[in-house]
Amino acid sequence: MNSIREFSEKINEALKTQQLVKLTLSKPVYKSNGLQKIFIRLVEIKGDEKLSFNNRYKTKDITKNYDRTDGLIEIESLLTEKFKNATLITNQITYQLLQNKKGKVTITASESTQVTSSINHDKEKNKRAPLAALYLHELGITNSDGELIPKMADKYRQINKYLEIMDNLITSGIQKPELNLVDMGSGKGYLTFALYDFLWRIKGLSVRITGIELRQELVDFCNEKAMKCGFEKLQFINQRIEEYDNNDIDILIALHACDTATDDALAKAIMAKAHLIVCAPCCHKQVRQQVKGKSQENPLLKYGIFQERHFEMVTDTIRALILEQHGYQSKVFEFVSNEHTRKNIMLVGSKSSKIDHEQASEKIAALKKEYHIDYQYLEQLVNLK
Repeated sequence: MNSIREFSEKINEALKTQQLVKLTLSKPVYKSNGLQKIFIRLVEIKGDEKLSFNNRYKTKDITKNYDRTDGLIEIESLLTEKFKNATLITNQITYQLLQNKKGKVTITASESTQVTSSINHDKEKNKRAPLAALYLHELGITNSDGELIPKMADKYRQINKYLEIMDNLITSGIQKPELNLVDMGSGKGYLTFALYDFLWRIKGLSVRITGIELRQELVDFCNEKAMKCGFEKLQFINQRIEEYDNNDIDILIALHACDTATDDALAKAIMAKAHLIVCAPCCHKQVRQQVKGKSQENPLLKYGIFQERHFEMVTDTIRALILEQHGYQSKVFEFVSNEHTRKNIMLVGSKSSKIDHEQASEKIAALKKEYHIDYQYLEQLVNLK
């Protein structure tokens, strides 16, 4: 076992020189407990450097943190008793430890293609979606070694921004033993999985999330992945948003629900008296179709492209004011940068007792009069016409 000791010394040297990028233990000796791999990184926790072990099982991830000395002892023990292979990536050299069936150990070295030091503490610890998370691999965002697939970088950035927003909204608001969330128009589930994992595994909250999706193939795909990840209280159902019948909703999410589905989702949230509504509005055709052929006094509306963008803002402003009519503090802000998507607006409504309902109604009426709008679809859904 001298070769294992030699490999352990290379790990120690990489730590001393702050060259360690990542260490992966693979090919378990025993497969009965479901442990498949362990990803090890150097992280900073409350000012102290720790070796973070992300244990990847078939159905879950478990993270354990060790002091450097204890961590090195644990690594040597794991390579002696539980894992046959290991890959140590440093800024300059990648080392591979391989054990054959007879127990013979060999170590190879090659030039590293990665040059990012693992002591990227501030960036790593702020990621609410750790790259080693199993769901990221299952959804095709990371490879089998927990590394980000380059073409999925924008999606990964969007996930972390979304979790940052949701973390602030939920932490500052709702206090319940178990939160019931509904994601309307969940699609392939990138953000739905990320939110469940973050709230349940990282924040330690008891949550139940239901994804509503019209495409059966995506519902089947997401339910299969949820089962693989051990997400017992995450489910997806095949249903139209307007047909979903459940008033037990603490948080309603609707991200880019198409056509009038955004309004259907907002109406469901209002009727259920949800504590929090998070919406990325999509498809503003309903109002634009109403005003076709009507003369507009505002010179900004002379040109088609400006008219389209202007009525997107008018539509979302009316939606925000309708939320205020029903006792929600509303706010609108940029979700992700314009360089990633034009659909980058987030509309949030938080239940509040300090809203001036009458003033909101007056503002809606003024907007409709100014732009010759008969009604906005959400008004009909909540009987405000």
